[in-house]
Amino acid sequence: MNPARPYPPEMLRRPPVALLLILLLTGCPGKSAPSGKGSGNLVASADNAPVPILAAQAVQRDVPIRLSAVGRVEAFETVSVKAQVAGQINAIHFREGQEVRKGDPLFTLDARPYEATLHREEANLARDEVDARNAEKEHQRYSDLNRRKVIAADQYDTARATAESKAAQVQADRAAVEEARLQASYCSIISPVDGVTGEVKTHAGNIVKAGDTELVVVNKIRPVLVSFSLPEGDLGTVRAAMAGPVSVSVSLPGLEDSVATGTLVFINNQVDPQTGTIRLKASFENADKQLWPGQYVNVSLVAGVVPAAVEVPAEAVQTSQSGPSVFVVKADGGVDNRPVTVGRTEDGLTVIERGVSPGEQVVTDGHLRLRPGCKVEVRRTLDSPEKQ
Repeated sequence: MNPARPYPPEMLRRPPVALLLILLLTGCPGKSAPSGKGSGNLVASADNAPVPILAAQAVQRDVPIRLSAVGRVEAFETVSVKAQVAGQINAIHFREGQEVRKGDPLFTLDARPYEATLHREEANLARDEVDARNAEKEHQRYSDLNRRKVIAADQYDTARATAESKAAQVQADRAAVEEARLQASYCSIISPVDGVTGEVKTHAGNIVKAGDTELVVVNKIRPVLVSFSLPEGDLGTVRAAMAGPVSVSVSLPGLEDSVATGTLVFINNQVDPQTGTIRLKASFENADKQLWPGQYVNVSLVAGVVPAAVEVPAEAVQTSQSGPSVFVVKADGGVDNRPVTVGRTEDGLTVIERGVSPGEQVVTDGHLRLRPGCKVEVRRTLDSPEKQ
């Protein structure tokens, strides 16, 4: 083309390509491909057509305050059974893992040395009781003679002291007999609690020392405890709920349908300064023995209720630099992007403390293609699910 030659008039009347692109891309929403994440498969079919969206209705109801944690099952009572006297194990009366009742026999030690000691102490008691009776009779005779001034006072004092000494010896002998009987009774080791026995640590024929050898551990598992921790920020809520019974539910990982319900029974007396958490315990009847000491469980604690709370699906809440917001569908088919104050989120539902009224429709899918002034077409209305 000759540089000196002017452009043809028809070229001057054509708008630049860049201007055409701007005109095509402006406006709401235009013909475009799917908008990607958050827009699903909703696609407008023509320029300036309403944006297809999914929506859900904001519902108002009383929302329980649920606090969740991972807990660990603990035995209600744990007893390490040890021998209180030394001796040889003669017999074991249970199987490992057997459920036992309080008072059931567990072990029998060789009691013959302790029975011999008991018999000796009983014989000493019988002898000293005879001496004590004779000394008391002597004391009575000297007491009568002393009143009549027949004997010297020192003779009476000697008889009285002898009688008192013999009576004291009898008391000492009785205590020795009781001690020997108690030592002999320790040869029969019984279960101190209702529970389940663990592994037997020693077997018949072995010699055990007093208080040294652990024979078996008995765990009481009906009822059973679940220990867990919560952030210290929840302490006030939990303590306020402790004015009445606080319900606690647990489930085993992978078995969420199998839920046990118990009651909160313990709040630790201090917050752990290293983790910023507070330790709690809940008690469960565990009649079916589903919970076993050492298991990890999912814990859910109901610490109160938020009355008349407004809830929307969690995906309706969008977060930006200015804070959380929700697109609300207006009566004229437009949308309003409202800033909101959010509360707790659980099971896919978020509490809206301010910004949305009950019954209003909120956009749950198609946010990325919405702009101020856009019209929308609600393709499907989702009912907000109720928590179980």
